[in-house]
Amino acid sequence: MKTLASQALLLLLLVTLALTKGSYRLSHFQTLLTWPSLVESQFISASYVNDTQFMGFNSWAKGFGVEHRAPWVDQQEPEYWVRETLSLLQEKKFFRQVMKKVLRIYNQSMSGYHTIQRRYGCVVLPGGYFSRGFYELTFGDQDYIALNEDLRTWTSAGKAAKRIRQEWEKIGFAEEVKNSLKDECVQLLLAQLAYGEEILLRTDSPKILVTHKVRTDRNITLRCLALNFYPAEITLTWQRDGSNQTLDIELVETRPAGDGSFQKWAAVVVPSGEEQRYTCHVYHEGLPEPLTLRWEPPQPSVPIMPIVTGLVLGAVLIGAVVTFLMWKRRTKG
Repeated sequence: MKTLASQALLLLLLVTLALTKGSYRLSHFQTLLTWPSLVESQFISASYVNDTQFMGFNSWAKGFGVEHRAPWVDQQEPEYWVRETLSLLQEKKFFRQVMKKVLRIYNQSMSGYHTIQRRYGCVVLPGGYFSRGFYELTFGDQDYIALNEDLRTWTSAGKAAKRIRQEWEKIGFAEEVKNSLKDECVQLLLAQLAYGEEILLRTDSPKILVTHKVRTDRNITLRCLALNFYPAEITLTWQRDGSNQTLDIELVETRPAGDGSFQKWAAVVVPSGEEQRYTCHVYHEGLPEPLTLRWEPPQPSVPIMPIVTGLVLGAVLIGAVVTFLMWKRRTKG
């Protein structure tokens, strides 16, 4: 896909990226599906910067054409989306050609349920420098072909994938893909980082919480939760008496929170009464320094009702004594 980002815009972005940490990834996910009794196949494409979608296409959608789906403002001219739509229609033709080859090899027809999926993109380092590219094609659930890290050779699995790999090797298709990943993909990624700078280049420090739960076996599950952080790269570890704890650790993958931020947690099972020997360590670029936390048992609350009841009864008793003394004095007088 081409981008109309100007050189001045890219240079400005390079200066911005040079002051940031971490890498940035642009990914395209595309799928072609065929269905029985339907003449027209469905083609779906979605493009992401890291985990944020900025562009989408569905050949069966009512509003036919590529759509801007990023949380930042669309800064492209209308002609840009027309060109992108035409480009994706050409991609659909490529998918259909590949699918026909695969089905011919397996003696199948296009009239059944068939799927071809492709994932490709690039990663840039701080400063806008190309780091690596990836290109993977999957046919149903049995054939797979992927461009290796050297961007010159292929890895394949399945009879049809091996045949197609041989064809691609003859025409030098890997060189064409490599040039596209190192040029067009990087330019598109830099342009989107420029448009969505306030969202994509921000840093939100995680909110950390350590929870305590008694298990049925009377051991304790300590869970260290990191919430509302961005970017997604984060490290959570548990230590016991200052040494890394690797046994009985449950660590989930980083997950989108649904609001543009991420969440993650790590849990450890500990014997009851030994909770204070365990500490959670959090590393994230939004933190000025790594955090170390342990579970803090709740402080015993002061019983409010007994105190209030005592004060009321005390006031009543004092009032009764004062009343009795005043009555006694009057009686003597």
